[in-house]
Amino acid sequence: MTTKQRAYLKGLAMKIDPIFQIGKSSLTPEITEAISAALEARELVKISVLQNCTDDVNELAQTLAGRTRSELVQVIGKKIVLYRESKDKKKITLPEEKKSKVKA
Repeated sequence: MTTKQRAYLKGLAMKIDPIFQIGKSSLTPEITEAISAALEARELVKISVLQNCTDDVNELAQTLAGRTRSELVQVIGKKIVLYRESKDKKKITLPEEKKSKVKA
């Protein structure tokens, strides 16, 4: 994912509310599965980590991205934003990479 694509997704993420909360039980298989299903339906998901969760938010975000096979867009405070392109219901079109011009 390019910097431009990540910046575009961050802009989209600012307008959405968290749809999942991770609490003291941390990452359960059920929440991981639910987040994966939400990524398939929405492509961009914001997750809120509650105060009673003792895990490090950055480690949690990396683990969650790995388990859901998604891209970690950003971690701000106790909020995690993940992106995964949908197989069937593509909604978000990322900006294209610019071809670099090589001077001879």
